[in-house]
Amino acid sequence: MALLEVDHLDIRFPLRHDEIRAVRDVSFALERGERLGIVGESGAGKSVLAFSLLKLLSRPGYIAGGRVRFEGRELTTLSDRQLRRIRGNRVAMIFQDPLTTLNPALTIGRQMIESLKAHRRISERRARAIALHKLRQVQVSSPEQRFEQYPHQLSGGLCQRVVIAIALLLDPDIIIADEPTTALDVTIQAEIIALLTQLCDKHNVGLIVISHELGVIGQLTQRLLVMYAGRIVEQGPTREIINDAQHPYTQGLINALPQMTLPRQRLAQIPGNMPSLARVPDGCAFHPRCRYRFTPQGRLRQACVERVPEAVSSGGSRVACHWVRELITTVPIEEEAI
Repeated sequence: MALLEVDHLDIRFPLRHDEIRAVRDVSFALERGERLGIVGESGAGKSVLAFSLLKLLSRPGYIAGGRVRFEGRELTTLSDRQLRRIRGNRVAMIFQDPLTTLNPALTIGRQMIESLKAHRRISERRARAIALHKLRQVQVSSPEQRFEQYPHQLSGGLCQRVVIAIALLLDPDIIIADEPTTALDVTIQAEIIALLTQLCDKHNVGLIVISHELGVIGQLTQRLLVMYAGRIVEQGPTREIINDAQHPYTQGLINALPQMTLPRQRLAQIPGNMPSLARVPDGCAFHPRCRYRFTPQGRLRQACVERVPEAVSSGGSRVACHWVRELITTVPIEEEAI
C-alpha cells in the first residue's frame, strides 16, 4: 500500500451559471521516502491539486469526485477536527512565499513553539529544545540568535529554511512544497534543493514538489507529473521524461529551457497560451497549441478535437496523447485511422 493514493480526483469551483473543473480525473501514488514533482504552466491546476490533498481549498471550491487516501485512510470524508490531527502533524506544507507564511508580529521561536503546542502537550522548555534542533537540522546559522528574531530580520533564504524547519517540527511523513525556491537566487536554490533531498533520504519522508521550473524539478525529484489544463498529460521517472519526453506539451516545456538554445538564438516557446479552466477546449485540451494536430497532408486529426486522450505506456512513461506511439516511431498515420 502506497503512503498516499489519489484516485480520479475531480475539483470544481461553482460559478453563477456554470462551474470550473480545476482538476480533472487525476490519479497518482506516493511511496514513503519518494520525491514526486508536479510541473506545468501557471493555471495548470498544480497548486489546487496540492491544497485539495488536505482539503485546504478556498471556498467555493470543493472535491466533486475521487478519493485521497493517506496510509489507507480516506481524507476527503474527514471533518476539519479530524483533519487537524493530520495537517502539520503527519502531512506538512511549505507555501510559496516564506515571508507571507511567517507571522511578522511574532519571533521565529514563538511561532515554532506555538506550532508544537498546537499538536502536542509539551513544556515550553522542551518545545524550545526541539525548535532549536530543527533549525540546526536545516542548517540555519546561529540558531539561538535567529530564534529571537522576527521574519523581516532574516534573508529570503533563511526564511525558507525556517519554514522548512517548521514543517519538520512534528516529524511528518509527507511534505508538500509549493514553489519552494521561487524568488531565491540560484545559489540559495541549490542549497534548498540539496537540503530537501538530504532530509527526505535521511528521514524517509515523502515529498511532493509543485513548480513551473523544470530545472528545479529535475534536480529534486525522482518521479514527475506533467499537468495541463487540470489533467495529467504525462507521468513517469523524472530523468526519463526530461531525457526523452513523450507528450508534445512536455517536449515544448523542455525545449523552452534556456540551456536548450544556442547562444544568440531566440528562445523556443510553445505557441499560444494555457486555456482558461472555464473554457477548456473539447477533445485534447492541448490541441490548439500542438504542432501534431495536423496530418502530414495538412488535415486536422479529428480525434484531437473530439476525444479526450487516454493515458498509454510509451518510453517508460504514461502519456495522454492519441498519436504518441505513431509520433515516436515516426510511422506515417494512415488517413483511414483518423
